[in-house]
Amino acid sequence: MKSSIAPLAAICLFVIGIACAQGAADGATVEQEIRRLDQMEADAVLRGDFATLDRLWAQDFTVNTPQNDVSDETRARVRAGKISYTSFVRVAEAVLVRGDVVIVMGRETIVPEAPTPNAGKTIQRRYTNIWLKCDGEWHLVARHANVVPSS
Repeated sequence: MKSSIAPLAAICLFVIGIACAQGAADGATVEQEIRRLDQMEADAVLRGDFATLDRLWAQDFTVNTPQNDVSDETRARVRAGKISYTSFVRVAEAVLVRGDVVIVMGRETIVPEAPTPNAGKTIQRRYTNIWLKCDGEWHLVARHANVVPSS
């Protein structure tokens, strides 16, 4: 009896190992894709590329803004030119893949242009972006950004 259990246990461990390795590979692929989309979103904001933003932002995209309010008006504000930058550099520092939800955390350096608050100043921010996969596509559903006080 013991001799038949050992091969079965070895096969089970092998299958579990393959499944774990496949999950890690899938997570790495998702992380690469989200890093690409997260950068694409920052570039689209900088260029005022509304077609790309409309594709990336969820219909109910909501932002906890650096002005200390929660707003679902970001899309309208960007379209109206109330949020625009002459420079926008984003660095993703952590990407947490949790199935169909991915959380990206990092830092941004922006230079707003009028009529955006702090126009002409270099602003350091911390950000968190939350991406959700819906119907096979990734969408940015929520974001938090806060200004890092200068020291």
